Amino acid sequence: MSPVMLETNTIVDVRATIVQNRRISSNVSIITINCPSIAATAKPGNFVNIKVSSTSQPLLRRPFSIHNVQGALIEIMVKSIGCGTALFCDSVEDSTVMVLGPLGSFFSITDHVFNTAILVSGGIGTAPMLFLEKTLAAQGKTVINLIGGRTKNDLLAQNLSNCRFATDDGSTGFKGTVVDLLHRDLPGIEKEGPIKIFGCGPNPMLKVLAKFSNDHHVACDISLESVMGCGIGICYGCSVEINTPEKGIRTILLCREGPVIDAKLLVV
Repeated sequence: MSPVMLETNTIVDVRATIVQNRRISSNVSIITINCPSIAATAKPGNFVNIKVSSTSQPLLRRPFSIHNVQGALIEIMVKSIGCGTALFCDSVEDSTVMVLGPLGSFFSITDHVFNTAILVSGGIGTAPMLFLEKTLAAQGKTVINLIGGRTKNDLLAQNLSNCRFATDDGSTGFKGTVVDLLHRDLPGIEKEGPIKIFGCGPNPMLKVLAKFSNDHHVACDISLESVMGCGIGICYGCSVEINTPEKGIRTILLCREGPVIDAKLLVV
């Protein structure tokens, strides 16, 4: 088993035009960017590094999962949590940004035989799931979205189908975590045939998901979150430990050998 799935697409750094910015919640926007060179080669799980301002403030680019691809357009789901993401959420249409990508590894949909894909996400972790769902559906897979949040206001199911919800406070759907919901629903889903799990969300959630999938012997890819300065392996700001069968515990850079990894490799 290869320890990680590496992206081999040509990386480009282009100035791209924002064609739409629509707010879907109080602090989350979907920003559509005309970026044909990246849209043509992007795969579900890839990310882009975007310079959100034309000035030196903030200095570093911000990494964002590719939420969707439509022809020459890419969509980015952005949550305003700091100065950089706040600036990006307030971007005006017809303005331009520098976009570097596609970057990183991607969800593997050919390495394992499965009929049903379970997409497990929490909070802004739903960002890459629309692109993944569309790609899986095009291959004839059944897709089930399990989406979690602290409250109903944290659930981001924009354009996703076949959704089941979990909230910590029980304000919508199952009361508990999204992994608790998976534990409840997995036996019924497994009756329909082989499955694979795909996860994205806060890293503590992903550690629980990785342990669950490993304990239940279910194939699982997870997309980890990390602060990324350069996005191309120069700054070494996104290092994380993985446990490989061949070499034991070693350190990888998520921007180069992630953010998507096999859940078996995560040190939990």
